[in-house]
Amino acid sequence: MPTLSDILAAQPKRGQVIDDAVGVLDAEVSDKSGISGLAIKAAFGVIKGIKPGFVRDVVDALLDDFLKALDPIYQEAVAAGKRPGDHLRTNSGRVADALLAITDARVQRTDRAIIKSTYDKLRGSAKKQVEAAAPRLATLIDKHTAG
Repeated sequence: MPTLSDILAAQPKRGQVIDDAVGVLDAEVSDKSGISGLAIKAAFGVIKGIKPGFVRDVVDALLDDFLKALDPIYQEAVAAGKRPGDHLRTNSGRVADALLAITDARVQRTDRAIIKSTYDKLRGSAKKQVEAAAPRLATLIDKHTAG
């Protein structure tokens, strides 16, 4: 059975997945409200301001690890005859834990203080935010894995 990496990591699909993932990030940040929403929007603005295309570059750099982390959940869905997106939505906590384990490790290795400090400020609410993004992420996975 092909893995998520087999399906989504090679060009031209990779570029499409990255574009859609950046769109998911933009939409999720745009939807945030309240005090925490302002903090998230400000932090995202800082990250986007590092250099043009920085967010896209980060998504590209994380994509392979993210696909590997999500693959067990994807494989469970396929083996059970379920739509992968539905299974990701149902398992949003596992999705969040898998993705945050990767970003946590990456942030620890970065030498950019602004990224570390911004991430550290938002990490406490990150699982809730990633879980909230699971429906859009699930739609992205379904779109690109539908055969």
